[in-house]
Amino acid sequence: MAEFFSQYGLIILLVLLLIFMFWSSRRRMAKQKAEQEAKARQTVPGAEVLLQGGLYGTIVSYDPDNLDQPAIVELAPGVNIKVHSQAIMRVVTATDEPSTVDSIGETPATPQVETAEETARRLQAEADKKDTPEA
Repeated sequence: MAEFFSQYGLIILLVLLLIFMFWSSRRRMAKQKAEQEAKARQTVPGAEVLLQGGLYGTIVSYDPDNLDQPAIVELAPGVNIKVHSQAIMRVVTATDEPSTVDSIGETPATPQVETAEETARRLQAEADKKDTPEA
């Protein structure tokens, strides 16, 4: 028995490694195909999507049967672009949107928009505070 493994052990190990690599490759391909099919079902006109370039847009037209045909995505009202259908990274769902509630459970305040003059006054007041000696 020991003589058998000393002669054929390495070959058996290599065959087992090849079988594992083939099995894991097939499993990964099946998982990717299932994800692509799910994305194709969700990609319908009117769906908000994230493109691979980081742009968000709304699908205007998309043909899931012909992936060579470009999809038309509206980035802003009246701004339509043609992208390759595989440039659609994912369909944005409600869970992907940023939450409007912070960790404490309070709604964050709306950001204040300052004019240039208001910003200059605020920065000057902060600089004056730093310059005055504390008692």
